Amino acid sequence: MATSVAGEGQPSLNGIISEPQTKRLTDLPTELLEHILCFPVLKHVDICNVSCCCKRLHDVCHGRGKVWGHQYKLRWPRLQRFYRQNECCDWLREYRTRHRVGIQIRRTVESISKRFFTEVVNSFAEIESLGMPEHFCEDELLFILNSDKRKSLTLKYYAKKILYFLRQQNILKSLKTFLEQPADQQSALEGAVLVDQYCNPLADVTLSSISAQLDEIAEKVKKMLRIKNSSHPSLRVAQGELSKPDFELQRQVVCALNSVLYEQLQYKGNEFDYYNPLNSYIHQVLLRHTGIPISLSVLYMTLARKLGVQLEPVNFPNHFLLRWCQKPIGSEDIYDFVYIDAFGKGKQLTAKECEYLIGHQVTADYYSAISTTEVLLRMVGNLLNIGKRGEGNEKSYQLLRDSLDLYLTINPDNVQYLLLQARLYFHLGIWPEKVLDILQHIQALDPSQHGAVGYLVQHTLEHIQHKKHPVTPEVKKRSAPEHLEVRYSVGLIMKHKRSGYNCVIYGWDPKCTMSQEWITTMRVHQLSNGANQPFYNVLVQDGTCRYAAQENLEPHSAPLEIGHPEVGRYFSEFADTHYAANEELQTRYPEDMNETLEKE
Repeated sequence: MATSVAGEGQPSLNGIISEPQTKRLTDLPTELLEHILCFPVLKHVDICNVSCCCKRLHDVCHGRGKVWGHQYKLRWPRLQRFYRQNECCDWLREYRTRHRVGIQIRRTVESISKRFFTEVVNSFAEIESLGMPEHFCEDELLFILNSDKRKSLTLKYYAKKILYFLRQQNILKSLKTFLEQPADQQSALEGAVLVDQYCNPLADVTLSSISAQLDEIAEKVKKMLRIKNSSHPSLRVAQGELSKPDFELQRQVVCALNSVLYEQLQYKGNEFDYYNPLNSYIHQVLLRHTGIPISLSVLYMTLARKLGVQLEPVNFPNHFLLRWCQKPIGSEDIYDFVYIDAFGKGKQLTAKECEYLIGHQVTADYYSAISTTEVLLRMVGNLLNIGKRGEGNEKSYQLLRDSLDLYLTINPDNVQYLLLQARLYFHLGIWPEKVLDILQHIQALDPSQHGAVGYLVQHTLEHIQHKKHPVTPEVKKRSAPEHLEVRYSVGLIMKHKRSGYNCVIYGWDPKCTMSQEWITTMRVHQLSNGANQPFYNVLVQDGTCRYAAQENLEPHSAPLEIGHPEVGRYFSEFADTHYAANEELQTRYPEDMNETLEKE
């Protein structure tokens, strides 16, 4: 390593021809060496090789220096937010730790994909037992998820489940911390954001981003207020109650808020799709400008308080409301309040008009203000009811599980919902050890539930025993005589002739194996070949799983990717014309992939 400083024949300062002079790389100043070694094309292997050359270069590449810091930031840019600017850190040690985490995470995900192919995964003790920083684990999982879209589908499938689990565990910890705060320090908005985050752990939802959006709306309201009353005190304070209970000043804020929220920004109650869970998620309400009474009330109340008007949440039956006191603080007379319907564009109601809203009379208790915890229980209860109303698919079961987790975190001794949780897990055939823990807790809380608990305990123990002796899955070979009528292979992209949906085959039976009740309900007898023909398990583009007769399916003329959440459970990649079965699915249908390739 040498660089020419004065070439042959170049005059020196005294006019005499000098000897060629060279300078070794190691003679360069440290700052220049660091600059060279931070060149983007150099990878960590190159730096390791350079640092082994000599003591000088080894010293330049020390762990707390710029070189390894640059390598770390180049390789894992998402992790920069976990370090303070100009922090003096042993970057070589951080690099080694993060690199080791990556290898362990990938190995763990690969092992999970083999062990849990036939089960729903509920816990990832292996990941938790690694003892590695959570943000390292999350970054590696995100790296897997963001790799080549059509490749490593099974790895991504389980990486997504692990990330979902880890984030939910952290959100539950945050929720428990939130609930431990004094009631007067709990913010309904923060609680609503935690609910949103738990149900949407893979979405980028943060309290800071939600608050920033509300600050923007508050500024629009202030702009409106400035036009109406340039000296309004709400224009001079960032947030907090108006200095004195001047109801005219408060009325001006409420009028400006209604004008901005419902006229300028076009927020509205979702009357046509009321039971859509998106109406309950704060980030979706802000995105779609649509919600239900409780989610719109949380936004309305938060905005009003930012502008100095104190509104209180009211747990009115069938229609969540806010109340605005028109008398000195402390009054509990229901007629001293104006009730605001955030779902109805901020309409102001008297106590009697509130009864007209729901069509029947209620006692004075229903007009009382409630705590933030009670607001969250009602919000989660709404989601729970939506999950119950679902069609029994994966999406509705997930919503039911998430909302039960939240409800029982807030109110852990609710026997009704504990029993529902135990029954749900039992019905899905998952997490039997957890079911036993729940049933034991129910028995301690309410011995009168002995009958229901005893039944579930007995059958759960049978399930646990059955898991110890798993049945070897049937291997289906196309060459077997009983399977000769099976025309299509796993992985093929199909179209349903009658319903028109697009799907991919992930399993088949030579004859319909469903119950007679199902066969009758689905009118299978009206098919030309009835139940006596091959039936296929298919993943449908709309997220459902169906069982379709061979005569109703045909190969898709222009094969396309199927956006079903379970695709990665069965397939390793999308190969332009079909899906390639993963190792686990191939053990069940060993001849199907060859058949698929031949057809293509």
